[in-house]
Amino acid sequence: MERASIDEADSGRPTADRVLVTGATGTVGEPLVRELSDGEAAVRVATRSPDDARERFGEGPECVEFDLGRPETWGAALADVDRLFLLYPPGSGVSDVCEFADAADRMGVDRVAFLSILGAEKLPVLPHRRIETHLAATDLAHTFLRASWFAQNLSEIHRAEIVERDEIFVPAGDGVLSFTDARDVAAVAATVLTDPGHRNRAYDLTGPAALDFHEVAGVFSDVLDRPIEYADPSRLTFARQMYRRGFSPGFVVFMVAEYSVVRLGFSGRTTDDIETLLGRPPRTVREFVADYADEFRA
Repeated sequence: MERASIDEADSGRPTADRVLVTGATGTVGEPLVRELSDGEAAVRVATRSPDDARERFGEGPECVEFDLGRPETWGAALADVDRLFLLYPPGSGVSDVCEFADAADRMGVDRVAFLSILGAEKLPVLPHRRIETHLAATDLAHTFLRASWFAQNLSEIHRAEIVERDEIFVPAGDGVLSFTDARDVAAVAATVLTDPGHRNRAYDLTGPAALDFHEVAGVFSDVLDRPIEYADPSRLTFARQMYRRGFSPGFVVFMVAEYSVVRLGFSGRTTDDIETLLGRPPRTVREFVADYADEFRA
């Protein structure tokens, strides 16, 4: 798919009346709901637990029951929706995501923003690429947000080792990553869902610099004012530790594969798409650590 210029006008409606956010309590979904709630679009939160979502978001967004694995919940979630934020939930089937997209198409959704992975267009067997291909074949106008590795993985998946052992415990070798702040991805998603000019585009979303985990550990040490080391375990040691911590076998395999790609040097590309879309530079790793410092205190 060729990428067009960002300022090209849409041929459809200029703004969204109602936006449905799937994965609304997740790493990108939660800040996206808050970004959209600050604007003019009506926001509908799709969640397994509407009551919990109301406690989290207050009375602003509408919260409806939704489970990708239960098609009987799809109709109410999609009713009168103009635009959709879609992701591929860990552990879900590609077919479920594609069938839900087809349902959105049938019910008159105008546009979908799909959270994908940087480099998906080069990996046809990747679930995200298979979903992209399916979306491109529907009548939905689509925007693919191909995001690099989230800095928030360090405050979510890898927080325990940082807090308890003062180490970043990932098997990435000397590979570099263009760390992306999920809050920037959420801001981009809000932009492409509510502004004209983003139909049938793909954006590569990265941070401003590619760093290895030795450099990241140095940033943590500086900001937190205590020594943080990069452990760089073997992939087998890493997998055993993640199993012991309770992560599912499928997710552990995914993480090992992801860090294997980093080790091979395929994850360091940077782009200016976030700055072009938001009119400001993307957040740095140092800004991320400073903003989340309380979560990393021992």
